[in-house]
Amino acid sequence: MSAGTESPLFPGKQFISTVLEALETKTTMAGALGRRYVMRAAMAGIIIGLLYGAHYAVVSAFAQITVGGTSLYLIGRMAGAVLFGWALVFIYYSRSELLTSNMMIVSIGAYHRRTTWGRALRLLGLCFAGNFVGGLLVAVLVRFSTLAEGATLDQMVTAVDHKLAFVADGPTGWGDLLVRAVLCNFCINLAMLLVYNGLIRDDVTKSLVMIVAVFIFAFLGLEHSVANTVLFTIVGLQEGIDVGLAAGNVGLALLGNFVGGGLLIGLYYAYVNDDSRWLREGRPTS
Repeated sequence: MSAGTESPLFPGKQFISTVLEALETKTTMAGALGRRYVMRAAMAGIIIGLLYGAHYAVVSAFAQITVGGTSLYLIGRMAGAVLFGWALVFIYYSRSELLTSNMMIVSIGAYHRRTTWGRALRLLGLCFAGNFVGGLLVAVLVRFSTLAEGATLDQMVTAVDHKLAFVADGPTGWGDLLVRAVLCNFCINLAMLLVYNGLIRDDVTKSLVMIVAVFIFAFLGLEHSVANTVLFTIVGLQEGIDVGLAAGNVGLALLGNFVGGGLLIGLYYAYVNDDSRWLREGRPTS
């Protein structure tokens, strides 16, 4: 069904159809071509690692500039967040596999019984493994280079300390982390909703939508499980890290990301665009 012929009562049918087609491809790859699926996921991890590292390099560069006695740190954060926004664009157009957007896709598929939760969790597990491997590769390369040192490394370490403090602070910090993780993946998958719904047809607008979504999460300090995993790996190989606190952060971020992307976007839009009961009752959709 084209976007122009959608029912005004169920305007997201094109979005659901596109997502289910994408799910079929991903499920087939994760099954019959599992190794290649992990490789596609690893490419997403590499992209996250490179652009997240560049993000901190930009922040540190601006932080060292002062105008009238005032540091340009906040401008650096904005510039770095815009740069990092391109990560989602690169992942989308390179057809790489990112865990957080797949949370929305498998949730819609499970709602429509196009996959089981068991198969969905397997796909997400393979995707996260691939994202981690790609991030690890970047971390190893950075470890044996001078890319992350000085002010750039200081920014990374400060960010890691802040993220680990959420876990160390107990229930109050856990709640803060969960909220940030929910909102993070809500933003990411809201962008993918706009990209998949068939209403935006030009690549420039699609790219802008994805950049803005990532800008919001990066600038506000929201919590993205994959980006955190890559950052922890880079800093861990450089300076060492409390593995327990890092694992706690990633675990809570995974939970929050699933709520934000899988439930608040995926299941929500699957339900509000489900016209099956309406049609069974013989009611018109237009």
